[in-house]
Amino acid sequence: MIGARVLVVDDEPSIVRAVAANLRARGYEALTAASGKAALTVIETQQPDCIVLDLGLPDVGGLEVLRRLRAWATTPVVILTAVDDEWKKATALDLGADDYVTKPFAMTELLARIRGALRHGQSQGLDRPRTIEVGPVCIDLDAGLVTRWGQPVRLTRTEYRLLEILATNEGRLCTSRFLSEHLWGARSEQKGRCLRDHMASLRRKLDDPSVPELLVTEPGMGYRFVIPT
Repeated sequence: MIGARVLVVDDEPSIVRAVAANLRARGYEALTAASGKAALTVIETQQPDCIVLDLGLPDVGGLEVLRRLRAWATTPVVILTAVDDEWKKATALDLGADDYVTKPFAMTELLARIRGALRHGQSQGLDRPRTIEVGPVCIDLDAGLVTRWGQPVRLTRTEYRLLEILATNEGRLCTSRFLSEHLWGARSEQKGRCLRDHMASLRRKLDDPSVPELLVTEPGMGYRFVIPT
């Protein structure tokens, strides 16, 4: 989505300069903000297509910025956070962030996450594809049918629903909490072990359990449906 407007929010000037320069070099329009209040103003007035949001901001923190944003907008958000902020990562994702990158980070990874978030944001306003094909796997959402190498794959109702959620959020990290709530409800007593068991079964049927490429685990966080390159 070349030409998209990306807001970079960070109180470290060197990070803002580097990310903005790399975005502009690739044809994006880069906006910047150094605080939470400034970010909220830019979001309201400039309406960016994607936001790169540091959590450790002065005045209004990154989580609060995200919480306020999600009250009125679905703009894709990629979180920047320190490696040891596991709780903040999970909270941000549960609040509606699309992805996260840990500091220190590789610029290529951040740009890839931004591209993925932009694709996800773009899909929100469009009809989702009703057939998803990844290598030998084909998911027909209208028919509720999954095939591999042209042969039907027998899935339980929960396995199919789990695959459907992941596939329609292609590339996006889906937290274990997000998946559990969509499968069993917000007040469900289903545990993470049950989710892991269903994922393991899906991998045996659709992927390589020893080296998964389609259904990828983000340790301690959740899962992604990935289209291998």
